[in-house]
Amino acid sequence: MPKRVLQGVVVSDKNAKTVVVKVERRFTHPVMKKTVRRSKKYHAHDEKGEFKTGDVVRIRECRPLSKLKTWEAFERVGK
Repeated sequence: MPKRVLQGVVVSDKNAKTVVVKVERRFTHPVMKKTVRRSKKYHAHDEKGEFKTGDVVRIRECRPLSKLKTWEAFERVGK
């Protein structure tokens, strides 16, 4: 089964080996027919501590590493 890949912005890098990534999705509301933005925060594993707040990164699914961490950051897309 392929791993899901999401793209988002790092909003916190204060934890050891962990970054918090905010992923935003857009969809059309079924009744209002307007574009709606929803965001969710994911805790992602960052072994080397290379990603900083404000970086745009890609995260992928992995095995559970802790209570909240089931994602790992693997690629920087931009600043």
